[in-house]
Amino acid sequence: MTIPRGLHKTLGLLEYFTFGFGSMVGVGWLVLMDDWLGRGGPGGAMLGFLLGGILLLPIARTYARLVRDIPDAGAEIAYTERVFPPFLSFASGWVMVLAYAIVCPWEAAAIGNLLARVFPAMNALPLYEVAGKVITVPRLAAGLILTVVVTVVNYRGIRLSGRFQNVTTLGLLACFGVFTLLGFARGSSATAAPLFADAGPLLSTILVLQIVPYFMTGFESVAKGSEEARVGFDTRHFGRAITLAVVAGSAFYVLIVGAVSFVYPWRDLVGSHLGTEAAFARAFGSRWIAQLILVAAFLSLFKVMNGNFVAATRMLFALGRRGLVHRSLGSVHERFETPRVAVVLMAALTAAAAFLGDALLVPVTEVGSLAAGVGWFSACAALVRRGGRAGVGLAVAGMVVSLAIVAMKVVPGIPGSFTSSEWIAFGVWCGLGAILFVSSKSERTLSSRAP
Repeated sequence: MTIPRGLHKTLGLLEYFTFGFGSMVGVGWLVLMDDWLGRGGPGGAMLGFLLGGILLLPIARTYARLVRDIPDAGAEIAYTERVFPPFLSFASGWVMVLAYAIVCPWEAAAIGNLLARVFPAMNALPLYEVAGKVITVPRLAAGLILTVVVTVVNYRGIRLSGRFQNVTTLGLLACFGVFTLLGFARGSSATAAPLFADAGPLLSTILVLQIVPYFMTGFESVAKGSEEARVGFDTRHFGRAITLAVVAGSAFYVLIVGAVSFVYPWRDLVGSHLGTEAAFARAFGSRWIAQLILVAAFLSLFKVMNGNFVAATRMLFALGRRGLVHRSLGSVHERFETPRVAVVLMAALTAAAAFLGDALLVPVTEVGSLAAGVGWFSACAALVRRGGRAGVGLAVAGMVVSLAIVAMKVVPGIPGSFTSSEWIAFGVWCGLGAILFVSSKSERTLSSRAP
């Protein structure tokens, strides 16, 4: 009997933190600041992200306990397969694949948007339109080049991917520290008045709290790389990396909202639909700080795509290894010790989706938010179901938070709940998963009967 080749073991605490934090924080803080402040004002946005981080801590601590006990690339699949039927285990993993996979084409489209802020020529040479959005040659080329770079980095090994993640994440944090400190030093609390939007303190905070799960998804990606820890790694560090990622992510969002509100009147920012870099440039009367912020945004984009690419490919690898989808996805490159087929498949899906631009990705992104809630719930439920008393209280609290996140998306009438487009996207993904599960069932049956 041939023993399946395992993944390369090289990651340490720093890499796990940069993957956890780096998979969460993208470029929303640059391009969506007007939406955040429009929802809640400075007070509502800051309170929303602060409370959101606190509410996610029980889920984070539950993952910390699970990954310490079960260091498996399948994460939610591995946790649930021990206490639930195979289909529920598959379903929990399949929805998490979507949560990570959709981020990659989104970032492939976003890089063109960022480059256009610096080079207006990115908007030249229109090719076609999708849902009213024009796809141009330079923007599409930028997205495809980014996809190739991330694919090569991940195909050649997790060590290279980890170093890439470290450099981009630490680079972002260094830039963030500079322009945030300058913002608070140069700005004034007077520009942050009034603290809340017209809806009032409570509703302003709730409207921002509702979007926090999307912008905080990714801390649990630490678990997807748990099989690749270096020899002698203390498994308690998994939990420390996850918890630190949640705390750092929440603090990042709170501080960036505060800094922007200090340097530029937030109502003017919302009315003019300005990005973070434009607000700083007008407040300082100089382009250099805007360029620094754009450098930070590019670093953030690179790391969030790389982090989610790693998480998605490890989930596909875990599904293939168990025969829950085609077993080729569970194969490992002999030299680089990476899940080669999963990497190539993820690259192909990302490149294909990049041709759609960002217009048609919005419904699927909303589904990704739901998927994260379902995955978090399944992990917490698995810990409760397996018995014992350790960590059960936090896991139950995590289940309640996860259910609330799911309810915000599926209960009609709640602002931000699913429209018909989101339901169609979710149905298509579930249908595809069901087909793959059923089609691989006969292969699993034959494998189980083999001597």
